[in-house]
Amino acid sequence: MPSFPAPIETRLPGVGTTIFTVMSRLAQECGAINLSQGFPDFNAEDVLFERVAHWMRSGHNQYAPMGGVLPLREAIARKVAALYGTAYDPESEVTVTAGATQALFTAIAALVRAGDEVIVFEPVYDSYAPAVELQGGRVVRLQLAAPDYRPDWAAVAAAITSRTRMIMVNSPHNPTATVWSAEDMARLAALTRNTGIVVVSDEVYEHIVFDGARHESCARHPELATRSLVVSSFGKTYHITGWKVGYVVGPRELMAEFRKVHQFNVFTVNTPVQYALADYMADHSRHERLAAFYQAKRDFFRAALAGSRFELLPSGGTYFQLARYHRISDEGDTAFVERLTRETGVAAIPVSAFFADGRDEHVIRFCFAKVESTLAAACERLQKV
Repeated sequence: MPSFPAPIETRLPGVGTTIFTVMSRLAQECGAINLSQGFPDFNAEDVLFERVAHWMRSGHNQYAPMGGVLPLREAIARKVAALYGTAYDPESEVTVTAGATQALFTAIAALVRAGDEVIVFEPVYDSYAPAVELQGGRVVRLQLAAPDYRPDWAAVAAAITSRTRMIMVNSPHNPTATVWSAEDMARLAALTRNTGIVVVSDEVYEHIVFDGARHESCARHPELATRSLVVSSFGKTYHITGWKVGYVVGPRELMAEFRKVHQFNVFTVNTPVQYALADYMADHSRHERLAAFYQAKRDFFRAALAGSRFELLPSGGTYFQLARYHRISDEGDTAFVERLTRETGVAAIPVSAFFADGRDEHVIRFCFAKVESTLAAACERLQKV
């Protein structure tokens, strides 16, 4: 095999293969039940696939407009207005993206300059920091402490400087399953008032909030809406993570900058899928019933692990469940999940992977976006640990 003839100076020296890929590969090698990577093991409704086929056969197979097909942008704007009370112009304030990760990267690439500071909350989803570093920005990491993982607003205030360009928000939060409150959003608004700080709000689990709580979107807060790019995901909402289609909404000034980058790193997104999603969104019950659907899975999973030696932490949203294992082992969380995969046949994610310094609080993450038979089989094995 040929090799490149000169040394390569990597721009991301601390980045290797993601823990999600590592654990999914190990689960496959061991024949383990994969509760690590966050994806469902069930399909969307057949009608969605039928609508994709309809638009393909109807000849809608060429490039879509750069911002997305208009019917889908209009459907997104209607949904956001109905849920959060903020009107976004489908023409200039809504963009369809190749998944949420692309939306987040594009927002950072468009708005962060060399030397800018970007505040993130750890444990933090693994795509945020590399995107900032690739733009020459500096990541400022604030800690969410176990077991409740609430933001420390005094620490946020202390971290804001004249170089702060962006604050990245993720609620409902991956991996901790914490949901920010209206008070949290009010504190964020107060701290960014009269500044040029942009908020990028990762809200891909917006419809998966439990126990009657309300999702507090940045789009719901009038002051934050004027300075926020809000990102969501059709993959998470409609059980189609492999389609990689999401969207971002925000004020036209920010969206204009976003689209300058979007047009060159993606340009546009799968055309027949966009038309199909616009059709599918017409039935609002499909996202309205999502919270109850996943709450039932959360409750089933927690009940099935009752009496085990795992300590289950609160899960207020997302389709993740954190667990402490201190009654089982004192080994590091990465070693523990690897052994759990090999010896017990259930794969999970070590939460230390979401910290830059690898801090290990002996907490692991399970994904319960699975059919009940999968969850029951996994819990039967976990009860024996």
